[in-house]
Amino acid sequence: MIRGKVLMRKSLLIASIFLINIAVNLHAQERAWQPAPGKLTLPLWPNGSPSVQPDPGPEVDRSGEKNPTIAGKPVFILGNVSNPTLTVYAPAGKNSGTAVVVFPGGGYGILAIDLEGSEVCDWLNSEGITCILLKYRVPNEGPYPKFSGALQDAQRTMGLVRLHAADWHIDPHKVGVLGFSAGGHLVAALSTHFDRRIYEPVDAADNLSCRPDFSALVYPAYLTAGEKSLTLKPDLPVNAQTPPAFIVQAEDDHIGVENAVSYFMALKSANVPAELHAYAEGGHGYGLRHTSLPVTTWPRSMETWLHTVHMLP
Repeated sequence: MIRGKVLMRKSLLIASIFLINIAVNLHAQERAWQPAPGKLTLPLWPNGSPSVQPDPGPEVDRSGEKNPTIAGKPVFILGNVSNPTLTVYAPAGKNSGTAVVVFPGGGYGILAIDLEGSEVCDWLNSEGITCILLKYRVPNEGPYPKFSGALQDAQRTMGLVRLHAADWHIDPHKVGVLGFSAGGHLVAALSTHFDRRIYEPVDAADNLSCRPDFSALVYPAYLTAGEKSLTLKPDLPVNAQTPPAFIVQAEDDHIGVENAVSYFMALKSANVPAELHAYAEGGHGYGLRHTSLPVTTWPRSMETWLHTVHMLP
């Protein structure tokens, strides 16, 4: 009788732990970021991602852990992304045919998915630009070539955008990329590694070019060979085929304005058109939220640049 009661207690304890784990996982999943209703979202990899890493668990909102506020508003911090997706934000009114794939930042460990993602898409839509928000894999072990997952996701996304160009009312010759911080590094990595896929082709999308037609890097990170160095990393081989770039960074950015300057100088040496906007103040991680600092006017400058490089009419 006593043995039966002990077994029953153990069974109840195991069941309770199981239910608690389910509740925790469901709560994490409920808190994970979702795009606004009505947006088309596609998984990148129909048969699972290449370079499979240990499962970090369900996607989770880590905003409470980081607790950042920019321009008086909180930032949604998304973690544990192991199933990458793209979400299409189509302009409601005029459509220029131009498209921009957006890479949020987060040190390749998290994604600032609204500040450097959905809010950016809303701005691009207002200019008649289709925005494709890439939710790429994080956390991982760092930027390419140390870890290939994010660059694989970026290459795959470019092919998918061009495959669906007609369906999404996009000119396949006017597809650019825009990235923030680590996303800025991902822009540079894609812009210098587009001649071959770094994964086994999956379908017809992988037969299409993954070279961006233009690029924008906002407070980019991980570009220099060392802290305070003005030498670009050797694994970012800029050449004459690297796409034109618009670059923004503040001199007081703790990441180091040398990242922006080194990429600009490498483009200049390769005779690639580039525009560098360096500001005295601004720090890091402002997205496009407007403050009193001039650096937050960069979206207006980028709009002008897009006309200059004939990506907008």
